[in-house]
Amino acid sequence: MKITPLDIQQMGFKIRLRGYDREEVQRFLEELAQTFESLNRDNATLREKLSLTERQLADLKKTEATLSNTLIAAQSIVDDLKEAAQRDAELIMKEAELKAAELIREARAELAGTQRDLSDLHKQRLLMIERLRSTLRTFERMLEIEEGDQGRSDQDAPAEKIAGDSTPYGARNDQ
Repeated sequence: MKITPLDIQQMGFKIRLRGYDREEVQRFLEELAQTFESLNRDNATLREKLSLTERQLADLKKTEATLSNTLIAAQSIVDDLKEAAQRDAELIMKEAELKAAELIREARAELAGTQRDLSDLHKQRLLMIERLRSTLRTFERMLEIEEGDQGRSDQDAPAEKIAGDSTPYGARNDQ
């Protein structure tokens, strides 16, 4: 059975001989009722505060869970970004290596072409020198032949001079 302050105030006792002093019992019951009522109010206030605190605690737990989930998600995003950046960096490095290898290959091919061209030019130079030598030999032989012809012409020329021809060889005057 639950006792309320009103039950305490309305409580009546039987009177007996040699019983308690009525006024004293009445005052005690009134004080007891007031104390009980005060305790009930305090208890109600504390229950309200407890309820409010429990709601705040639940809200804080929800906030904590949300923050925890957000932190986990943020960490996951950071990890994903790091991995993506690492993959991008590796891809860029591979592309740069491939491009460098291609440039080196092209440079080597160009060098080989230039070396072939240089070799061809060297061969052409040697060929031109040989042709020039050959031409010079031909001219030298022609000069030798011309000198030989000149020598024979000079032997024939005194007979003509004796005959009275004083004009140079090949220049005749027909007047």
